[in-house]
Amino acid sequence: MKFLQIFLLVFITSCQTKDNIQFNTIILPQPSSQTIINGQFTLSSKTQLVTTEDFQVSSSFLKNFIETGSPIRLLESDSDTKISFQIDNTIPSKEGYKLNISETEILISAQTDAGAFYAVQSLRQLLPHQLENQTYTEHKIHIQAQHIEDAPIFSYRGMHLDVGRHFFPVEFIKKYIDMMALLKMNTFHWHLTEDQGWRIEIKKYPKLQEVAAWRDETLIGHYNDMPHQFDGKKYGGFYTQEEVKEIVAYAEKRHITIIPEIEMPGHSQAAIAAYPHLGCTGENPGVAKLWGVFETIYCPKEETFAFLEDVLDEVLALFPSEYIHIGGDEAPKTQWKKCDSCQALILNEGLTDEHELQSYFITKMEKYLNSKGRQIIGWDEILEGGLAPNATVMSWRGTEGAVAAAKQGHNVIMTPTSHCYFDYYQSDNDQEPLAIGGFLPLEKVYSFNPIPEGLTLDEEKYVLGAQGNVWTEYMQDEKQVEYMAFPRAIAMSEVLWTTEEHKDYSDFVKRLEHFHKRLDALNVNYANHLYEIKGEIQSTKNGVQFVLKSESSSNPIFYTIDGSNPTSQSVNYEKPIVVSGDIQLKAAVFAKNGKQLSSVFEQQIKMHKAVGKQIELSVVPSEVYGGSGAEGLINGIQGSNKRYGDAEWLGFWGDDLVIKIDLGKETEVNSVKTRFYNAIGQWIYAPSKVEVTFLDSQKNSLSTHEAILTDGGKNLKNVEVKNIHLKVRYIHFNIKNYGTIPDGAQGAGHKAWLFVDEVFVE
Repeated sequence: MKFLQIFLLVFITSCQTKDNIQFNTIILPQPSSQTIINGQFTLSSKTQLVTTEDFQVSSSFLKNFIETGSPIRLLESDSDTKISFQIDNTIPSKEGYKLNISETEILISAQTDAGAFYAVQSLRQLLPHQLENQTYTEHKIHIQAQHIEDAPIFSYRGMHLDVGRHFFPVEFIKKYIDMMALLKMNTFHWHLTEDQGWRIEIKKYPKLQEVAAWRDETLIGHYNDMPHQFDGKKYGGFYTQEEVKEIVAYAEKRHITIIPEIEMPGHSQAAIAAYPHLGCTGENPGVAKLWGVFETIYCPKEETFAFLEDVLDEVLALFPSEYIHIGGDEAPKTQWKKCDSCQALILNEGLTDEHELQSYFITKMEKYLNSKGRQIIGWDEILEGGLAPNATVMSWRGTEGAVAAAKQGHNVIMTPTSHCYFDYYQSDNDQEPLAIGGFLPLEKVYSFNPIPEGLTLDEEKYVLGAQGNVWTEYMQDEKQVEYMAFPRAIAMSEVLWTTEEHKDYSDFVKRLEHFHKRLDALNVNYANHLYEIKGEIQSTKNGVQFVLKSESSSNPIFYTIDGSNPTSQSVNYEKPIVVSGDIQLKAAVFAKNGKQLSSVFEQQIKMHKAVGKQIELSVVPSEVYGGSGAEGLINGIQGSNKRYGDAEWLGFWGDDLVIKIDLGKETEVNSVKTRFYNAIGQWIYAPSKVEVTFLDSQKNSLSTHEAILTDGGKNLKNVEVKNIHLKVRYIHFNIKNYGTIPDGAQGAGHKAWLFVDEVFVE
């Protein structure tokens, strides 16, 4: 298959017919099988469209796409060239298809209209990209003859969009759905209610539109910027029920199911601001202006359940989806612990604690939705206190929730922060727009395997698929949503559609680079990091070297090591750079004509005494924040001052940490230092205590120092031990995790994260 992909790429870029026709054969996501055949099909106004009512959606979409995007008008009468749709029940998948293009016919075969629709999306990508923006003026289109057989590997292929934090117009929601359809995704998870805004009209409760849909002002900058500042501008909006119906119908014509999310019991402050009796205190908390997690949550009492059942009745009338998402995440129990009626309910129902009370809450709402013929999806917190009988779990806090749910026989949708949170930074470039934090580059999304480790073959069948999540705290407009979602959503589409044996990241990058033309025609504000340079320091038996690479390997890299800006006349990078001392490396990708294609990559490398030596950690870093591994703590490179999720920071969730460094022989050491991230709004706390012990070759302790944490600037804490002047072989850092996040803080009751950066030994 890899040979075939390479052949296809060469064919696209260099193979032309005697009539100077250049064909496109690239399709995203990668099909299961694609075979090039000699010849071409010519699409023109002499081409007949042959279809049946079985393929009404798919054939109508194709006809409209061709006739809107070009002067070509398809015939209904008999012709020598045809586009034909036919039922083929031998195709095993309901979403599978065959696309056979010969010199006289394009034949689309499928078991269902959904399968035919995905064939149409493949055919669409074989047509000129100018059809996307109606600028194609020719009266003929030549298409390479070929045979494609294709089907998805997962039944749930989704994208999520949060409209609670920031509100987006109907036309953009349709555009978002259009992009999903192009990528053969079939589920749109629409996050409609939040602490910061309620976005769906509920006729029985007009204050949800009048009060809950509007906040007085919005946070400026990042949550971690202190003191908090606000813009002083009222903000909000909501979708009328007529608009919701319009969007649902629009999605149905693209074989996309919309799953609405109505959050409960947490993330409900906006609703409680409209109807204060729904909370435990009866007080009006106001619609939230800050981001984060709030203690104001629904109180589990009859008035609340009646309200939610009324709301869901109107939601069910608008959304025909089998599933309704009820949230269930990040619901602090502080008010429930103080609430007399909550405590009485725990006692009367024989519940153990507030976690079981949440399970009682979710189970009650599940029974109501089940009585209406619907099923619930909840975030993995719904596992706490016992899982509702028929619930599907959306696993976001890693994979543990997914494994636990699947082992109990519950369906699972994978959306872990490690690979699926598209609100995270996607580049190390300091010019990237403000984001919530973290680091999720395109390659990591592409590497995602939705089947978690620890499941048997029988248990794996409960994993329905996955989705990319777009939380919009820091996305104020549609262009920013597009920038954060694309191209990572394209990588996710291939994760969910294409088998592992047919996936190849380097080939994906080449196809994506070509696909940019289509994204441009669709006016999608995608992030283009394909020319950006990545660097990695490596220790070898011959010393330390630095490796550079770019996603687009066909263009040369030029570099300097003296801090000057590179040009196409600088040193051409051809092999790893030997690092024998401190350097200030700068590099950039250039086209063959000398034009600079990438931003300038900068890396300062400081060759301290621990670089390339041995290191051991008492606990393994989080899978989500593994950085460059333990060796990354002594590679001479400091992490970002702004982001804790890059390749240099290591993250540990709730663990104490011991770092043991072996310098190989007794070495004169005068000082050691490191630093920690401290961003309490993101559950990240500097350690409560740091001790540094120095040992000789026999591991006898020479001295121990309790390091004092000092201010290292915004969100940073430094520790340094000076004036040591000892012959040292081993250095041990004993780092005590902060512990449990206190009440009143973001993440209260959860374990704190610990993030540590480079350990410098001088």
